[in-house]
Amino acid sequence: MTALVISATMAAEDHVMAATKSGQKADGESAPAALSLSLKEAQDYAVQQNRSLKNASLAVQEAYAARWQTIASMLPQVDGSYSYSNYLGYTASMSMPTGMPAPNDTRTIDINMPNVGAWGITASVGLNGQGIVGALLNNIAIEMKKISLEQSETQLRGSVMSAYVSVLALQSITELLDSSLVNIQDLEIMTQHAVEAGAAEQTSADQIRVRVNTLKNSINAQKRTIELAINSLKVLLDVPVETELILTENIDDVLSPDRVMTLLSENFSVENNLNYQLLQKQVELANRNVHMAGWAYGPTVALAYSYTDQHYYGEGGMRMTPPNVIQVSVKMPLWSSGKRAAGVVEKKIAYEEAKNTLSETTDNLAIQYRQLCFDLTNAYETYLNEKDNIEVAKRVFASATNKYKYGASSNMELTNASNDLINAQSSYVQAMLTLVNAQVELEIFLNN
Repeated sequence: MTALVISATMAAEDHVMAATKSGQKADGESAPAALSLSLKEAQDYAVQQNRSLKNASLAVQEAYAARWQTIASMLPQVDGSYSYSNYLGYTASMSMPTGMPAPNDTRTIDINMPNVGAWGITASVGLNGQGIVGALLNNIAIEMKKISLEQSETQLRGSVMSAYVSVLALQSITELLDSSLVNIQDLEIMTQHAVEAGAAEQTSADQIRVRVNTLKNSINAQKRTIELAINSLKVLLDVPVETELILTENIDDVLSPDRVMTLLSENFSVENNLNYQLLQKQVELANRNVHMAGWAYGPTVALAYSYTDQHYYGEGGMRMTPPNVIQVSVKMPLWSSGKRAAGVVEKKIAYEEAKNTLSETTDNLAIQYRQLCFDLTNAYETYLNEKDNIEVAKRVFASATNKYKYGASSNMELTNASNDLINAQSSYVQAMLTLVNAQVELEIFLNN
């Protein structure tokens, strides 16, 4: 089962908090010691707690941060600086001619090198076409992350429903087997008394005991399967294994014929399918990538202003740096040996591939919808038949049991009725789970 998906309703959260006893998770967070949940509440709780879904939500926030980084890189950037230089008392010497007729007549001038502190502010902004297209690409990435988050949540809700129904189905069958075991144990006691009174053979009592042991083994296997199903549900809810789960609904509450009929009567719109929406965004992303590759031929315009001031700690010093500077630059690519041209061709090919994938998927989705409707219809009809079969098997077993009590049926007839009941129970559970899975798959496909 898929364990993935993040928003829960406040009503479900309040119910969960009221129904829990404080515990402790392995990571130190507060963990419930018991949970009493309906199907809807279990789905909402899983959406709220599941870590995989939390990661999907964080991925959306991460995409927003990446978009702002791209936008901010095209906005003015301001930096401040300060530096201090200490020349440790050094004095510079410079020889200069005196202007006398003698060619070698010079004089030396000593220049003090005082300590100096300099501070400045630089403001710059750069703009090119690739940066603008990159911001648009980030918008598409955000939308794709949101669609993926919605997919994860829908799949998680479906997985919770499958696990929830599995537990209910197995529990209902176990209850039925328990009642059958009680009846056949009564027959075992009655048959053993008949053997002791000389009214029946020991073989009959032994055959009844075999039936009792068979039912016990089946019940024990069902209980182990229930434990496995409950643990699977706990994984989806992200609760510790020690947490007690109390399911407040029964199987008839969650398996609604009306819901099945509603799903089968819905009109399919390919635009509502999340896979289609994701592929649409991929086509749009590929198209934007073509534009970005084309802007590799475009210019980059930059504007910068800087202010610098110096302070000399002592006498002397020369101010060689102008305090205010404005710079304007335009960078134009001229030759790249075909690198940029190949990049544009590559992105155009990827764009055509994305469009072909979208067209193929659109056709396949219509076929897939018809198949899912067929699977749900078939599963629903099978479920109704198996539900009727188990009622018949129960009546046959009850009749065989009563007849056996009064000596009107043989041990073989009772054995056959017992086997038929166990087989009918197994088929009923399988039909029930098949119906739930078919319903979940169609709901996910229709984004319901």
